[in-house]
Amino acid sequence: MILGMGKYKIKKIILDSAKLNKIIERMAGEIIERNEDIENIALVGLQTRGVFLAKRISHIINKIENIQVPVGILDISLYRDDFATNTEMLLKQTDFPFSVDDKKIIIIDDVLYTGRSVRAAIECIMDFGRPKLIRLAVLIDRGHRELPIRADFVGRKFVTIPDKERISVKLAEVDELDQVLLLDKEINCSSNLVF
Repeated sequence: MILGMGKYKIKKIILDSAKLNKIIERMAGEIIERNEDIENIALVGLQTRGVFLAKRISHIINKIENIQVPVGILDISLYRDDFATNTEMLLKQTDFPFSVDDKKIIIIDDVLYTGRSVRAAIECIMDFGRPKLIRLAVLIDRGHRELPIRADFVGRKFVTIPDKERISVKLAEVDELDQVLLLDKEINCSSNLVF
């Protein structure tokens, strides 16, 4: 499932569809509450699942506030600090259907881990203009930061997950179901639950 990281088996379902969707709704509500000028925000989803989370949050905000919050799509591949050594990297779409200048940008990602992806995202956004501010919203914060980065909006936080375990977010738009899984590394995998 994760390129170059071996095989993983499902250890536990952390969030089912109902819980995951409640968390997304709560995050959208928090974004509304903490942004009086909601019409000046834009969501930027990190490829791949961050994009679909951003679209869902935008849809919820639209239902509550009757304001269409624009969603940008960001591929951070060219900004990653391992770009030169990652031979399996596939470039995806980046699209900002709005000017980032003087906007309140909220980066949306599925899992916050080391902070390196967020650093790359900030660098990329700054190449497109000068936003008023940049905030971060993540569905899952699993701790183990390598850079001084924290999320402003967090769906669920886990601080006791060992490095050998992974969190996998599944979204219906790309995975045909909504759930969050805890995966454990398995060297000799034979189960049909292995990714």
